[in-house]
Amino acid sequence: MGKPTGFLEIERADRNYRPVEERLKHYKEFVVPLSEPEIKKQAARCMDCGIPYCHNGCPVNNQIPDWNDLVYRGDWKEAADNLHTTNNFPEVTGRICPAPCEASCTLNIDDKPVTIKTIECSIADRAWEEGWVQPLPPEKKTGKKVAIIGSGPAGLAAAQQLARAGHEVHVYEKNARPGGLLVYGIPDFKMEKSVIARRVKQMEAEGVTFHCGIHVGEDLSAKYLESKHDAVLIAIGSEQPFDFFAKSPGRDLDGLHYAMDFLPQQNRRNAGEPQKPKSKEISAKDKHVIVIGGGDTGSDCIGTSFRQGAKSVTQLEIMPMPPEKENKALSWPHWPLKLRISTSQAEAGAPRHFSVLTKEFVGEGGAVTGLRCVKVDGKMQEVPDSSFIIKADLVLLAMGREKKKAGWILIGIWVVIQVGLSALTNFVFTCNME
Repeated sequence: MGKPTGFLEIERADRNYRPVEERLKHYKEFVVPLSEPEIKKQAARCMDCGIPYCHNGCPVNNQIPDWNDLVYRGDWKEAADNLHTTNNFPEVTGRICPAPCEASCTLNIDDKPVTIKTIECSIADRAWEEGWVQPLPPEKKTGKKVAIIGSGPAGLAAAQQLARAGHEVHVYEKNARPGGLLVYGIPDFKMEKSVIARRVKQMEAEGVTFHCGIHVGEDLSAKYLESKHDAVLIAIGSEQPFDFFAKSPGRDLDGLHYAMDFLPQQNRRNAGEPQKPKSKEISAKDKHVIVIGGGDTGSDCIGTSFRQGAKSVTQLEIMPMPPEKENKALSWPHWPLKLRISTSQAEAGAPRHFSVLTKEFVGEGGAVTGLRCVKVDGKMQEVPDSSFIIKADLVLLAMGREKKKAGWILIGIWVVIQVGLSALTNFVFTCNME
């Protein structure tokens, strides 16, 4: 905990953002950190609540009251050490985690939770600035060799833990850089890729070997990996897009694209990296953009479209509009269903339409020009005589991914090939993505 009476004396304060007109001109992060004295004051608000429900809310079981207290007392290095005992990449979660810990905070009963995510990010960033984050190579090697397929959050975390346990770890990544969705999916304005690059350097110093540009199953066979390693970890995530409109009229028109074809292109442009061979360039410049899907990926499409110079961006969601404020008596300390407005949705006031179902894509000359939509009720039934047309030059489908053809992104799938790797089964790391 922090100061025993801190939550009674200090109001909640959180990070600010750069002005919209400024941040839309670039793809860099635009969060304005709190000062050190303000961070210490916010950490002081952590109360002695008896049962720290923030532990339940945190997917990686961060010891939140402990490092809040350490920050309040000015022991930043010990706070960083504590934070790293449960979280391999706190500088990542401090930027992109939705912060279910704050929803679980006891002070959230009064809508004023401790700014846990902000404090976490401040600890992690300071640890890097002060040089406290150093490689931690193992004292001795086990002689076992492990292959990890995929370098997303699960693959990276597993690789780091296994290397520190003394195993020889080889990570195989089909893209040009390690990081998976952290590098190719999440826009740079939410997290600059230097954040991942410096962790990769640390992991290389710890003994992890990255093999990029290798697509296992195409460039390299699974049998080869099996023959050369004692164990294989599949941490490939799910890349099969869910296409709700596969049989809808007009689905074959030009101008309809999956969000995860659109977003990685911009990240590659920012990095000066060539696009995937035979990929069609997708740009929102001077276009009326429709984003179908109301989640984080849809929000990322909005922010990227505005930065590319879209004329307008509209977001459609088939679910009904959630309440602006949750019923705490029913939801707390669990993650509540309520209306949230992301920074991208707030930029240029992107319209959001709820309870809308797209029935048909209309076009001219083989290119999309609009969507024919209908309103639906709470039971997903069409509302009679509610059909309307929305103009569109570019439609981005952000409706999630199918799981039946790929591994779980949360932890990966352990495939133990030979006996003798019991140390592997002692490692469990959960990474919370969209």
